[in-house]
Amino acid sequence: MQKKGSSNRLPASPVRSRNIPTLLLFMLATFASIYIAGRLWQDSQYRVQVIKQLDGVTVQEKSAISVDDTLKIIACREQQRKLSAVEEELAAAAKEGFSSKRSTHSDGIDSKKKLMLMIGILTKFDRKNNRDAIRKAWMGAGPASKKMEEERGIVARFVIGKSLNQGDGSDGAIATENMQTNDFIILDKHIEAPAGLPEKTKLFFAYAAEKWNAEFYAKVNDDVYVNIDAIGSTLAAHLDKPRVYIGCMKSGEVFSELNNRWYEPDWWKFGDKKAYFRHASGEMYAISQALAQFISINRSILRTYAHDDVSAGSWFIGLDVKHVDEAKFCCSSSSSDLTNFSSRLEDIGIPIPCFVSKANDCAFHVPS
Repeated sequence: MQKKGSSNRLPASPVRSRNIPTLLLFMLATFASIYIAGRLWQDSQYRVQVIKQLDGVTVQEKSAISVDDTLKIIACREQQRKLSAVEEELAAAAKEGFSSKRSTHSDGIDSKKKLMLMIGILTKFDRKNNRDAIRKAWMGAGPASKKMEEERGIVARFVIGKSLNQGDGSDGAIATENMQTNDFIILDKHIEAPAGLPEKTKLFFAYAAEKWNAEFYAKVNDDVYVNIDAIGSTLAAHLDKPRVYIGCMKSGEVFSELNNRWYEPDWWKFGDKKAYFRHASGEMYAISQALAQFISINRSILRTYAHDDVSAGSWFIGLDVKHVDEAKFCCSSSSSDLTNFSSRLEDIGIPIPCFVSKANDCAFHVPS
């Protein structure tokens, strides 16, 4: 019976034998996960310590910044301040109507075609007779003015500011005259005054440099007759000079007496001998494009003195500029050659007080 019972006993289950390796694998995987997690945690703690140490070093370096680095930082801040100031000046200039765009302007000037000369004739409200005389004598009006531009590359405009009482009859008269002739530069930000001529001259050059693309820019008084042929050929001889200042160069006494007509408030700046530096006479002088652009860029900081010719000379005295004492810019009324020419002007009804001697090829003429 026992044998029979033993023969009927079931064999060991194969499922239990297979569960043992699976359990071992699970345990090994668990231990491995715990080990890896521990190592990662240790690595993270190490990284935290390294970062803290690096931060400490950085702080020490910042606190121990060198003098050279400090100066560099100060210089950078100063450059940033200057840049901001320049941006403000450009914005202010744009509001005043100064534009650097090179395109065809409303008065028909194509700035892509470079002119030989842009002439600014500084005038006053009560000088209409002079302006009419200049138009008839050499500047022309309408088609004649356009012809001078196209054939000779010369443009001329009368330059005037605003009345102290803006919008009054003086401003209205200029506006009406300009509607008929279209030959004015009206400086809206300048108030006409006897002492304002130096500032007016500066604003003219700044405006003209932005408005017209020319080799030269000339300032002329409204009692001067310009010989277009002579001035054109004279300036053409100096095209090879990038920065040139051309005129009848002179000097003169600086007057410190308050009641003197030529009183100079800044007389003490000119030394014990009280003599002005060499500069071009104010009746007429010309400057190259680079100098006109210099005035335009620096107009807000350029100093003016009591007289416009001295002021202009002071702007160039410290620059690398060629001063040309041009004899053709030094004409007088003593020449007998003026007789026939002045008679011809009188015949056509031109009451102009200044003429040119074509025989001696002067660029202009001013009476003595």
